[in-house]
Amino acid sequence: MSKLNIDQKTIKELFSNKKSDFLIPDYQRPYAWGEDECQTLWDDIFSFAFPDGNKDNFDSDNDEYFLGPIVTFKNEETGKQEIIDGQQRLTTLMLLLRAFYSRLSKMNDENTVKTKEIIASCIWKVDEFDNPDKNRLKIDSEVSTDDDKEEFISILKNGEATKDMKSKYADTYRFFEIRIQEFLNEYPSYFAFLPNRVLKNCILLPIEAESQDTALRIFSTLNDRGKPLSDTDIFKAQLYKYYSLKGEKDEFIARWKELELLSEQIFSSQSGSPMDELFTKYMYYLRAKQGNRKTTTEALRKFFEKNSYALLKNDDALDDLESLASFWYSIETQSDKYSERVLKQLFILHYAPNGMWSYFLSVYFMANRTASNELDEEKLYSFLNKTIAFIWSYAFIRPGVNALRTPIYPEMINIVNGEEISFSEYLLNESEVTAGIKNYIFTNGRPITKSMLAWWMFQDPSQQLIKLDTKLEIEHIYPKKRQENEKSLSDKNNIEKLGNKALLEENINIRASDYRFADKVKYYKGFSNDKGVYKEGTKDNELIKMATLYNDYTEQNILDRTEQIYTEFISFVKEQNLFKV
Repeated sequence: MSKLNIDQKTIKELFSNKKSDFLIPDYQRPYAWGEDECQTLWDDIFSFAFPDGNKDNFDSDNDEYFLGPIVTFKNEETGKQEIIDGQQRLTTLMLLLRAFYSRLSKMNDENTVKTKEIIASCIWKVDEFDNPDKNRLKIDSEVSTDDDKEEFISILKNGEATKDMKSKYADTYRFFEIRIQEFLNEYPSYFAFLPNRVLKNCILLPIEAESQDTALRIFSTLNDRGKPLSDTDIFKAQLYKYYSLKGEKDEFIARWKELELLSEQIFSSQSGSPMDELFTKYMYYLRAKQGNRKTTTEALRKFFEKNSYALLKNDDALDDLESLASFWYSIETQSDKYSERVLKQLFILHYAPNGMWSYFLSVYFMANRTASNELDEEKLYSFLNKTIAFIWSYAFIRPGVNALRTPIYPEMINIVNGEEISFSEYLLNESEVTAGIKNYIFTNGRPITKSMLAWWMFQDPSQQLIKLDTKLEIEHIYPKKRQENEKSLSDKNNIEKLGNKALLEENINIRASDYRFADKVKYYKGFSNDKGVYKEGTKDNELIKMATLYNDYTEQNILDRTEQIYTEFISFVKEQNLFKV
């Protein structure tokens, strides 16, 4: 069982301890606190130290203000306490203490001198007579992507944020200098109490783990105001060390920053880092190369940490990640390096019922790219068609991403072995897929509804490509409100048939939602309002054709269009040779 040292401590107790020697490791993010976070901290501290604005309402023996946890482990190589959680908070407190120290240095009464000596022991290492050595700080930063960390060190050593300093460290230090001066102007007789109460009554919870892994696990369970440490931060540290040993540290930092910026433009993440998604895509390629077809996928960090992160400690890893990120950037920006027909298929895939397609395509790219990161146009188009046909069909008979892993993982292995995808082990039963699609209830909340409508939209060869950031909603061509009012459909369930739905731009969908078909026409086609302002119509070519050809959209139209979509989809799957013979 892992051992933990946990002991609530005041700032003075934690920082002034002679063994305190903190290191912000290379994989952490740069300092990111801004004025809002600093103002919140200042307001909280002031309210705590002077309840109701009165210094005499404070109970120095019992009042405590909890600032949060600090999770560390002892790095055996450096002998320092490596900070896993709390680095933003710790950095800010150091800057606050330094601002207090600078102000106290201008005062000479007995109380301020004593407080200044305590602060000095918190910021700097001291000799056996407790004299501070201002060249030996109790905190250091090795953050690989932080160009401003030298300013942090300079401010702590010299107590000055010069005009040419533009970092967040400098901004925070200046912020506290201003607040301290304002405080002195308004409450001159209170000043000695503020730093003293911060030091002796503000509480931290240092949690010292015996290893980095234990510290990371603890961190993942804690709530924190800051951004959570991502898997990518750990991977960055491993790559940083690898390139540092090669003497290519600066080159790595530059390349990593570009990769990070690119990833932020194309990937989103609910937690962690956008680059976690890039590493996940890369993981699927590597596990396919390993011949791994297990449907239980390991957590990202668990996959890469094997053998001391050997999968990252080579010259290929960063090259591969850069190539993969560039590939996805070209997809998300609909680059003209790909033909329009390929871009249309990629547009359809963005409406897939689950995200497995993106990992499948990533493996295909990595295995089939040329030296210049190009793909054969004809083979790519064929791959995309077969992928759409299979994933869409599988959603009707085996819904859910977990079920899809069973046929997809073996095909990933086939791809890296130079074979074309066939799904030969998992060919579909035509009658089963046909029954599945005909019996499916296409409510708007089911992902496959949008999937089918996106596929159907581009079965029209004249349909123009639509930008990926266009917000498309599901339109009921025969309005639900009309059915509620007239009850004119022989079967009320026909309102949710696929033949009554299409993808429509969100802003047009809002305007057209409750109108009769004859009233919708102008919204589909575009029109000028009473002020002469032109309101653009839809880019859905089928809706424009309907608006031109139809006077009304009836129940029979719904049924006929539904059958047409079903029939053409089954034919599409058959063309991809995905049905058992």
